[in-house]
Amino acid sequence: MVLRIVVLTSCANIIPPGGGPIDSLPPRLVITSPKDSAIGVSVLPQNINLMFDEYVTLDNVLSALIVSPTLPHSPLVDSKLRNVTIRIKDTLEPNTTYSFNFGNAIKDVNEGNIARGITYIFSTGRTIDYNTYGGKILLAETGKVDSSMIVVLHKNLSDTAIIKLRPRYYTRLNGSGEFMFHNLPAGDFSVYAIGKESFAKKYDDSTLLFAFRNSPVSISANTITDTLYAFEAFKRKTGTSSLSPVKLPGNADKRLRYTVDLDAGKQDLLNDMNLLFTRKLTSFDSTKFVLYDTNYNRIQGYRVSLDTNKTKVTLKYKWKEATPFSLLIAKDAVADSGGNTLSKADTIRFFTKKETDYGSIRLRFTNLTLSKNPVLQFVQNDKIIESFPLTQAELSRKMYRPGTYDLRILFDTNKNGIWDTGRFPANKQQPEIVFLIPKQLVIRSNWDNEVTIEL
Repeated sequence: MVLRIVVLTSCANIIPPGGGPIDSLPPRLVITSPKDSAIGVSVLPQNINLMFDEYVTLDNVLSALIVSPTLPHSPLVDSKLRNVTIRIKDTLEPNTTYSFNFGNAIKDVNEGNIARGITYIFSTGRTIDYNTYGGKILLAETGKVDSSMIVVLHKNLSDTAIIKLRPRYYTRLNGSGEFMFHNLPAGDFSVYAIGKESFAKKYDDSTLLFAFRNSPVSISANTITDTLYAFEAFKRKTGTSSLSPVKLPGNADKRLRYTVDLDAGKQDLLNDMNLLFTRKLTSFDSTKFVLYDTNYNRIQGYRVSLDTNKTKVTLKYKWKEATPFSLLIAKDAVADSGGNTLSKADTIRFFTKKETDYGSIRLRFTNLTLSKNPVLQFVQNDKIIESFPLTQAELSRKMYRPGTYDLRILFDTNKNGIWDTGRFPANKQQPEIVFLIPKQLVIRSNWDNEVTIEL
């Protein structure tokens, strides 16, 4: 104790004000017992011991530690001073390479520097298995990377193994959606990816993300690299409610209200006019929506309809540019289930946009395989704005709405114009694939926007 005080005092004399440099180095593994990469380890001592060059602690080790192959029971892992100990509760299998990947679970006590990539390996046989298998997971519907899933390998090649059995091996994805298995034995394995919500590492919920390889992968010294496409067989319902409409108090405002989707008071030349009502309509009379010019001459050739949800009224018309219009709506044109109508007849006055408010586009595609039935998708905020089936390697439009768009290409196997999900295990089928074009398309108004896209 006296010696410790002297040492600290001596250090204090030579450290400059501010406490000196902060320790930024992660803990370093210096000794293991049994020795790392040992072979012929048929019987383990009571504990496997990993010794580091400084005091360490564990952080979420139960979720971070990956043991390969998986064990029936989770090992007991503890830390004390410079040591991390592992106690295995199961009997070891013969001729098997075991690895313990700690992920980000080990860090130093003082600064919390993480000892990344600490993996301890030993074999109960005469050799260490060094085969690898890697690849990438993409979301089939969007072409985007997913980093939340885990990839599992099953030695049992039945399609029901992922539903009923614990996987033989599993690994996580990195931030780029890539996975890599190390120290695998040679042989055939079924390959799956499952959502992180599946704590049992089984495919037990068809609303979770899932991916599968059509056939087993053959692990060897020259194993191929794979890309798997994840899908949700059934979409989880969100934002819906089975509750009845709220009944308003007797003195509450019962007037039926709506909003109209004009852009700063101007109607888009490329879109219909939509009126969105706050409550479901039970009465609707299209003849009481009348479109006029500025001289109140009734216009011909438009059509007014109510959508299936009975909350949106759409006016379809072939708009002319920079033209004023008036839409007259009678007080009793619509009503809700309580018999409430508009508070009075209403008039919406608006102009249509100019053609110069739009930009022209000409997109040329190289290496586009037309036999795969490509469909070009314009996307904003993860919502598909418009889709164009491509029958040639070029798309031209005289007018298109300015803005920044993500572009995706759907390879539409069944030619129905929309993305179709996969199925598993009954009548198993891969999902349709969407390719995300890395560079966004920026369309400027009153501008010829010409872009070449290489696939």
